[in-house]
Amino acid sequence: MARKLVIIMVNTDPRNGEELGAPFFQASVAAAMEYEVEVVCTATAGRLMKRGVAENLVVKRGSPKTVYDFIKDAHEAGVKFLCCSPNLDLFDMTEADLIPECAGIVGGAYVIEEIMENNETRVLTY
Repeated sequence: MARKLVIIMVNTDPRNGEELGAPFFQASVAAAMEYEVEVVCTATAGRLMKRGVAENLVVKRGSPKTVYDFIKDAHEAGVKFLCCSPNLDLFDMTEADLIPECAGIVGGAYVIEEIMENNETRVLTY
């Protein structure tokens, strides 16, 4: 039985707030179920790892809870957040620009290896 879930946020666009709730909520649920959970933000979703971005987004208009609140909840549940390395150049970021919940920077080889080499891992993409 798989013990690890990798959620890859690659098609989720931060400009569409309603797309952002499900991946973080499901990550939190999986962590609460005691699975090891990693969320890898890449492509446009990589912006969410930059300080000041998720704090200004909501899943539902009028909600007091920001996307950053969802990220913090997931992180507190044990979810590990990672930023894909090309995002640094793409969005003019440095490692210092990343939110504190981001555990580090990974490249494409990390994602491929985790999926192809680890029989204990399952993947969801958003």
